[in-house]
Amino acid sequence: MFKIGDRAVYPTQGVGVVESIEAREFSGQKHNFYILRIIDNDMTIMVPVGNASHVGMRSLISKDKVDSIYSVLGEKQIGNLAIASWSRRQREYNDKIKTGDPKEVAEVLRELYLIKEAKELSYGEKKVLELARRLLVLELALAEGVTEAKVEKRLENMVVN
Repeated sequence: MFKIGDRAVYPTQGVGVVESIEAREFSGQKHNFYILRIIDNDMTIMVPVGNASHVGMRSLISKDKVDSIYSVLGEKQIGNLAIASWSRRQREYNDKIKTGDPKEVAEVLRELYLIKEAKELSYGEKKVLELARRLLVLELALAEGVTEAKVEKRLENMVVN
């Protein structure tokens, strides 16, 4: 259960703030909705309160879980997906991102960074890499209590080394 002012993560959109909890009527039935404003782009999402966990809305990761995300990013191995065709990888990557699990998003980001070292990424690969990066950077920054620039610098150092 979220309260007004809580930060929450919505899969594929990123970190948002619960601005209000409103009752709305649809098809003759009243339902409560979280009104979630996404921090990155000011987009507003209505999430049914009773359906929030089902759609993957969750709290920010805690500060003590941050290192586990960085350890996923620091692994230098590529999964079986890297061998697969781009269309298959894209489907798998999008499925991982849709889970909203930061470790899954970190795996996508790591693999795309590793593939990028070996070859030029396609337009689609670049878009997925940018989405995964955007989703992780803000959440890690908020969880650690540091700036996004500091998280980006740490990611950059991990990828280069």
